[in-house]
Amino acid sequence: MKKTNHFSYHLASALHATRTLLSLLLFATLFTACNDDDEPEPAAQPTISNVEIGLGNNGIGEIGDDFHLNVDIVAGDKIDLVQVKIQQRAGETYTKPWQHEITWEQFKGAKNTTVHKHFTIPADAPEGKYDFWIIVTDENGAKLEEKREISLWQEANLPVNPQLAFFTIYTNDENLAFYDQGAFKPGAKLKRNDKFTSHAALSGVKGDGKMYLLLINKKLNHRPESIEQIDFSKAIVYDVYEHKNMATSGTFSNNVFDIETYTIVRGWPNFTIGAATDNNAPTPNPINGTKAWESGTYYYGVVYKNTTYNMSFFHYIEVPVEL
Repeated sequence: MKKTNHFSYHLASALHATRTLLSLLLFATLFTACNDDDEPEPAAQPTISNVEIGLGNNGIGEIGDDFHLNVDIVAGDKIDLVQVKIQQRAGETYTKPWQHEITWEQFKGAKNTTVHKHFTIPADAPEGKYDFWIIVTDENGAKLEEKREISLWQEANLPVNPQLAFFTIYTNDENLAFYDQGAFKPGAKLKRNDKFTSHAALSGVKGDGKMYLLLINKKLNHRPESIEQIDFSKAIVYDVYEHKNMATSGTFSNNVFDIETYTIVRGWPNFTIGAATDNNAPTPNPINGTKAWESGTYYYGVVYKNTTYNMSFFHYIEVPVEL
């Protein structure tokens, strides 16, 4: 009888301990679940893509001159602020302390946007390598910070410095008939069957480089600033030409004249407004579809890249076309 009671006592104690343990585990589970439910979800982060820092994404800036930035932003909720910061790097040597910051508020409230900016590198910036920060602050409190590297140079110290030396349009062999260095002939228009020729020259180049001369209908909203950006389904190529192994800095032109022999080594190509194909090389492109000829305003421009030094240049004017 005593053995039975002793066994029953231990069995009851074990059952009680088990029930107590299960109750504690259940309480802990419920408490944890409640805590999880009470914790807020982390704020959705903004993202960036298609980043270009410097023309042709070369990361090179000329002090006192224009600097190119392009970035596509998708907010976690909505954009609050977009900033860039240029800061000196640890371990680098500079002539003085310097940093620069720009904040853009016009994108506030947008879910997504393309930030395409050209801003001036201040003239007091010392040369050197810098951290370039892109900072996106979201209205939900999230923040994205992405760091790239750039180099800032004084103009005199740039390895190459492409600049427009000559840019002229001729129509029907009339010298300076349409456009010459920014001045239009009054009432001038490009018309169907006009013979179109153009002379473009860039100074301050050496090594290897390539130039495109383009006609693009303005309505297509395509104005490439580097060769990599050219969409040939929208751009009509008037000329394409390249230089190789230029040992010293000089002028590169799509019209090459040998002064010693007084002969043309390479003349600018002929082209007809309304033509069925363009002058792309080595294979001309048909002028149809999206870029089919029509009356309206066209961009005409030069887009150049120095492949030796990874430097780009572009320049456009607007020309009226009447077909």
